[in-house]
Amino acid sequence: MSKILKPVIEEVEYESGSLDTLQETLKISFRDENKMLLFEYPTIYIVNDKNSDGYSVYVGETTDIVRRTNQHLGEIREDWAKFSKSNTTKMFVIGHHHFNKSLTLDIENRLMLYLLSVDNVSNVQNRRGNPQNKYYTSDELDEIFTKIWSSLNKKNKYLFPAESIVRNSAIFKSSPFHKLTNEQLKAKNEIIFKITSALSKNEFGTLILVKGEAGAGKTVLMSSLIDDLLNSDDTDFLRENNAINLVVNHDDQLSVYKEIEKKLEWKSGSTLDVAMKPTQFLNALKKQDANAGIVVIDEGHLLLTAKNQAYQGGNHLKDILSKSKVVVLVYDDNQIMNKSQIWVDDSFLTLQHQARLSGNLIELNNQMRIKASESTISWIRNIIDKREITKLKEDNNYDIQIFNSPKELQDAIKLKDENRHLGISRLIATYDWEYSSQSKPVEKYKDSYKYRYKDEYKNYWCVEIDGWLCPWNRELSRDRKNSKLSWIEQPQTIDEVGSTFTVQGFDLNYAGVIIGPSVKYRDGEIKFDISASKNKGAVQNRKLENGEMKNFGEDLLKNELNVLLTRGVNGLYIYAVDEELQAALKKAIL
Repeated sequence: MSKILKPVIEEVEYESGSLDTLQETLKISFRDENKMLLFEYPTIYIVNDKNSDGYSVYVGETTDIVRRTNQHLGEIREDWAKFSKSNTTKMFVIGHHHFNKSLTLDIENRLMLYLLSVDNVSNVQNRRGNPQNKYYTSDELDEIFTKIWSSLNKKNKYLFPAESIVRNSAIFKSSPFHKLTNEQLKAKNEIIFKITSALSKNEFGTLILVKGEAGAGKTVLMSSLIDDLLNSDDTDFLRENNAINLVVNHDDQLSVYKEIEKKLEWKSGSTLDVAMKPTQFLNALKKQDANAGIVVIDEGHLLLTAKNQAYQGGNHLKDILSKSKVVVLVYDDNQIMNKSQIWVDDSFLTLQHQARLSGNLIELNNQMRIKASESTISWIRNIIDKREITKLKEDNNYDIQIFNSPKELQDAIKLKDENRHLGISRLIATYDWEYSSQSKPVEKYKDSYKYRYKDEYKNYWCVEIDGWLCPWNRELSRDRKNSKLSWIEQPQTIDEVGSTFTVQGFDLNYAGVIIGPSVKYRDGEIKFDISASKNKGAVQNRKLENGEMKNFGEDLLKNELNVLLTRGVNGLYIYAVDEELQAALKKAIL
């Protein structure tokens, strides 16, 4: 195979005649090959303008950069008019020896994926990806793209930060511009077909279920689906009389969707925002005395099945279904975290059964997060599902270690986090130590030995093990500029311990899991001890419809462990408080 050369990249003013000047400059400087690649080959271009909010960008590809630029300069559409009227707008023109139509489309798509994820980018004008399948030079895509991005980084590090920074952002991991797997693409096309079918029959309250375990790629699928519903030419007719909304009952994931909504200028087709929490969404519909059109629900297992102080309905899903034409709900019932999310009767099983019979149940079976062998994934699943610890086979692609102390585990995770090109690493734990969103009542504990040991943590709710302390998530002060970032992205969180409330739905390079005293190992089996958990929402009794009280604590603590043990992409580091569990885990990996 021939050596892959560097790209040719030129930056010009975004105005009439600038490309003519560039051609003349290349001719005078005897860079005829560069001139050929930019003006006779397919090219990619990035129009960008810096304003008070950041950069507004447009990425495109063309076989005739002069003609395409003149077309854009003559556009009367508001977004293009802003580019042409601004005297600070620039354009990068990118050429390469190996460019062909398919390759430029793929690089255009990946540039949109990256630029959407850049903090300094406030708006991405073109909002439609067009990923390609296999073609002659498709195996060169990664290397050529890295060379392009590296060259752009040298020209403008604010618009094109290091790849590792981009790829570690939560927006990147939830972006609609990811190239879908065959399973995801098939599921998305099937969902759109079923939505179309339901609307054509004037049906109301149609439920489409998408089921998948942790790491099955559910969020990327939903992000791609909602973007298609809002922007694709193929779904124009679906938007004519239907508002489109995205609902998620998870604060960090909602903040990610809100950023995507802002940058891509998503419009729901109604006065409501596209992305909302379920209670907020239902209250808004009630206030407007309105119904919904198409509602996509991510993290559907987090919907409430009982009212609380903010939500006075009876069941989020049932209430949304009663107000919507079509609801697409993606879920994993092994990630239910709270008693208020438990279905205490058989009604969801009935909905699931009806969806299966009507062909409206779609299942995702591929594991896309954990880059491990099938035997390693089975070892993790056996701990969670079968409550047994089996012998772990050697896996050169996935790093599992058991540490002798939480301090050793913390040090190892901090060391891994320094290598950011593979992703962010964080310490996470079962909810077995006290925490409250309210400030800690310090006076009550002022004589405790732990504050003599580490006085700087006296104001924080902490995870404490044998004199070692570390603050819980959201305890340390954060920089205002990072306030919109998810917990895992904020730099100070390397000195905190995350919980299911902050890591659910996200992935980590290495997950350092502290398994607290609520998980024990007795008589060759994992046991869940609800008396040792501080997660009141999981271990307190739930009142049933008949007035009886029932406890779901063991199942919910199992789900908590499931979320924590399935966060790591490249590795899982563990320390267990229970001595028998720690010994069994160490024995299993020797």
